[in-house]
Amino acid sequence: MSQRKIGVTELVLRDGHQSLLATRMALEDMVDACEAIDKAGYWSVECWGGATYDSCIRFLNEDPWVRLRTFRELMPNTKLQMLLRGQNLLGYRHYEDEVVDRFVLKSAENGMDVFRVFDALNDPRNLERAMKSVQVAKGINPNVHAQGTICYTISPVHTVEGYVKTAGRLLEMGAESICLKDMAALLQPQPAYDIIRGIKEAYGESTMVQVHCHSTSGVTLVALQKAIEAGADVVDTSISSMSLGPGHNPTESLVAMLEGTPYTTDLDYDTLLQIRDHFAKIRPKYAAFESTVLVDTDILKSQIPGGMLSNLESQLKAQGAGDKLREVMEMIPLVKADAGHPPLVTPTSQIVGTQAVFNVLMGPYKRMTGEFADLMLGYYGESLGERNPDVIKIAEQQAGKPVITDRPANHLEPEWDSLVAEAAKLEGYNGAEEDVLTYAMFPNVAPTFFAARAEGPKSVAKTEAQLKAEAENQGKGLTGPVSYKISLGGRQHSVKVEPA
Repeated sequence: MSQRKIGVTELVLRDGHQSLLATRMALEDMVDACEAIDKAGYWSVECWGGATYDSCIRFLNEDPWVRLRTFRELMPNTKLQMLLRGQNLLGYRHYEDEVVDRFVLKSAENGMDVFRVFDALNDPRNLERAMKSVQVAKGINPNVHAQGTICYTISPVHTVEGYVKTAGRLLEMGAESICLKDMAALLQPQPAYDIIRGIKEAYGESTMVQVHCHSTSGVTLVALQKAIEAGADVVDTSISSMSLGPGHNPTESLVAMLEGTPYTTDLDYDTLLQIRDHFAKIRPKYAAFESTVLVDTDILKSQIPGGMLSNLESQLKAQGAGDKLREVMEMIPLVKADAGHPPLVTPTSQIVGTQAVFNVLMGPYKRMTGEFADLMLGYYGESLGERNPDVIKIAEQQAGKPVITDRPANHLEPEWDSLVAEAAKLEGYNGAEEDVLTYAMFPNVAPTFFAARAEGPKSVAKTEAQLKAEAENQGKGLTGPVSYKISLGGRQHSVKVEPA
């Protein structure tokens, strides 16, 4: 039986640890796995972008550009892949076109190959410039690949036909492949089949389609199977020791699932086991950052990604309103509908979630965040559904600015020269364009990072000695009484507690 080869993108170096370990994994814990990853036979390895850039400078005192160059050196035979938020790049606002151009070109120059470009609203206007920049970057790196991305969600206005039409818009922009990106584990088997089949039938069997999904709901490995049967060319997985929960389906499970079918990955299984064993040793070092979510089928109804849920919990606890979580979860679909049913992915998940918290604590739209007002007024782009006109009026009143209907970046003034001037004043600035881009992405974090960069990376993982000591202490237990001194009614008391 001849088998069709299915490409695999390995996620462990980016979205794998972003989803499971709050993006805290240090480069030093990845480098020893790179040789095996490079020879395993992956179509690509996702290793940069998303939240990793922010985490590098905010938590790890690590230069993200050094991380990219290191991966390029250690994995010369594998395409490196990144997640790019269109006009948002890797930050949380729109950037002027020259900044977008320079970021994409520098990324290619430093070794990036596959640019997975998405927009939280699926607004093609927010993708145009980044996609054009990726095409230009081929002049720097001939291996550059432009991947247009569709963010998947479920709503009354999102349909199979609509997703297929969006794919056509991306192809017209020059996308060399289409990614169906399910960031919340909402993709069920039949819609997966229908969308992929629809794209193939509309634009030709040679149209390359890739599928990305998380595993939180417990149904998406089957969705990958159905997507492959529909014609998907590449799928995303994460090595088993860094998979499942709010993460992704295991790479080895995909390989096993396809045995005896008309499909094969051609991945070297023995090499996969080497990668698995490496990260099995690394993961316990980051236990403090582990997600507690294993399987959450409620997400199929609430559509609230696991990371968004934990963020909401922390917001409410900080306000002394931890008991309001259920009300907030019920409010989110209402706010999402008022905003035109945007997919809940960065930054819209944070924007919608925070406004839902405000609505519960203060009353519906009594106070509107600046970001939510901008979302309602079109400054993030156009939602697929109609936005609530009453809420739009409130946004206009509270924000003091009008609705816009054209491309949001058209309203931005040139900013590159001012970014260069501002970055140059910072202690530790090295004069490189990469530093200007770091400052542009995170102007509040970059000054601290630049000043401390010379001290070197600072891992937040536990050391092997700490892990060993913890294991030994857990094994010992209490062998004798423990004495405490307590104050009661203004008097000191000594208390001795005996082990049971």
